Amino acid sequence: MVLDALAFGAHADDAELSCGGTLIKLAGMGYRAGVIALTRGEAGTRGSAEIRAREFAKAAETMGLAAHKMLDIPDGRVEVTWENKLKVIAEIRAHRPRIVFAPHGVDRHPDHESASQIVRAAVYLAGLDKIDTGQEAFRPVKVVFCQGRFEFAPSFIVDITDAHDRKMSAIRAYATQFLHADPPGSETAPGETLIGRPEFLDHIEARDRRYGSQIGVRYGEPFLVREALRVDDPVAFFGPDYLWTIP
Repeated sequence: MVLDALAFGAHADDAELSCGGTLIKLAGMGYRAGVIALTRGEAGTRGSAEIRAREFAKAAETMGLAAHKMLDIPDGRVEVTWENKLKVIAEIRAHRPRIVFAPHGVDRHPDHESASQIVRAAVYLAGLDKIDTGQEAFRPVKVVFCQGRFEFAPSFIVDITDAHDRKMSAIRAYATQFLHADPPGSETAPGETLIGRPEFLDHIEARDRRYGSQIGVRYGEPFLVREALRVDDPVAFFGPDYLWTIP
C-alpha cells in the first residue's frame, strides 16, 4: 500500500508517544499514514510479543492508520547492520512514503538510537537502483525526526489540539505498558518501569501542552529536520494563518 507518511519506531508505542497526534491529524486530512515497529517487543519488562501485537493493532485502529506492521529485529538488540537496513529499505520501497518519521538520534534507549541510524540510512539507500530487494528504487522526500526522551530545538511544531484525545487513547491501548492492566492468566512481569509510572502520561500531556504553547495552541508535537527548509514565498508562509496572539 502506497502511503503519504510512514513512521518507524524501534518498538510498538514509540510512534504513538512521539508523533501519534500528527499521524492522526494527517489521517483525518485524507493522507495515508502508517507505522512500522522494528521489533516485536519481546524483551519488554511488561507484557509479551503476543500482547504487544494486539495492543499495536488496537492503537493503529484508534489512530486511523492505513497500515501497521512489526518487523522481526530482536528487541533490545536493534543493531546498525546491513541486514537490518535492507529490511527497512524493503518497507520504504513497498510503501513509497513521501515523508518518513524517524526517532531522534539521541535517546535514553539504545534501540531508539540505533533505529534512528538505520532508518536515516535506509531512506537514502532505498533510492539506489543497484541495491537489489526485488523492488523498484524509491527515495522519500524528507526524513523528519521525532522527539523521544531528550528534547531538541524543533524545526517546526504541529498543532495536534484536535487529535490529542485520540493520541492519548492510542497510547492507553498499550494497557500492559502504561496502565498495568495484566490480562488474566498472563505471565506479565510485575516489575516497575519508567513509562509504567502513573506520572508518565502526565509528562506526555505536559510536553504536548508546552510545545503547543510555543505556537499559540493547546497541544503540539515538535519535529526536527537536518536540512534547511525551502520557502519560496515568505510573505505567504508568514501570512495571517501563521500569526497568533495570546488573549
